[in-house]
Amino acid sequence: MADFLVSFPGLNIIDLPVNRIAIQFQLFGRDISIYWYGVLIAFAFLIGMLLSMRQAKAYQLDPDHISEMFLLIIPLALVGARLFYVAFAWSEFAENPMRIFDTRTGGLAFYGGVIGGVLGAVIWSRVRKLRLSRIADFMIVYVPLGQAIGRWGNFFNQEAFGTNTSLPWGMISNGTSAYLRQADMPGVSPNLPVHPTFFYEFLANLVIFGILLVVRRHSKKPLTTVAMYLILYGTVRFFVEGIRTDALYVGGSVMRISQLLSAAMVASGVFILVFNAWRQKRRLSASLAERDVEETIQIVE
Repeated sequence: MADFLVSFPGLNIIDLPVNRIAIQFQLFGRDISIYWYGVLIAFAFLIGMLLSMRQAKAYQLDPDHISEMFLLIIPLALVGARLFYVAFAWSEFAENPMRIFDTRTGGLAFYGGVIGGVLGAVIWSRVRKLRLSRIADFMIVYVPLGQAIGRWGNFFNQEAFGTNTSLPWGMISNGTSAYLRQADMPGVSPNLPVHPTFFYEFLANLVIFGILLVVRRHSKKPLTTVAMYLILYGTVRFFVEGIRTDALYVGGSVMRISQLLSAAMVASGVFILVFNAWRQKRRLSASLAERDVEETIQIVE
């Protein structure tokens, strides 16, 4: 029996059966369930690792070093994503803290994963004595691809959706209806289709992945590819977060944590680009000044 019956009325897709569990089997007399959420996250990391190892030599990097880095980044990113979510949704775990270790139905926050992943990259670059900006510009390209894959985990869990919409691709299921009834959000009906925000981010992240491939290939300035990711994804996430119904908030305020972090991402990306332009202009001015001095000396001689 399906966990959810998902419909897209405007597309004439009615009662599509969706299960959270991808595979079930018995091991030593115990039932084992593997959830789509976990399968997709694992697949996202695997694809990112294989692609980065394949393209490493073109950027003067050792594929074996890349695989080493993933062995460090993966656990730190997962732990960071879980801890970030728990920190801002503690009310869900206060009565039973052991639920912190149960991620089968979701509960991973992207920004926490970024913090954990960056920490892993910093540690690894220090150990291997490689410039962090070089590693970051190379690896950041695969982040939106992984995000695009991972967003389908939200679909199988019927989570991370938006407010009501009359657009043709509006989605409704017993999962969205149950959540909205419990949330009791003003102006949001549990009986009407909602924005499939997971799909918006899926498409946007694929576009960002393509753009970053081009930027990485042609950019010569450090952290330019990182800056473009920060600006592009930060902008997308800011607007998508504005229509999500499951946002995490700062304390008891109406301020959405992800929107604050998205704005900070965009500002950081713009700062990097401006700083790179300023530094290049300064170097050019210094070079011209040095040339003028040399020409003056030659004239005097």
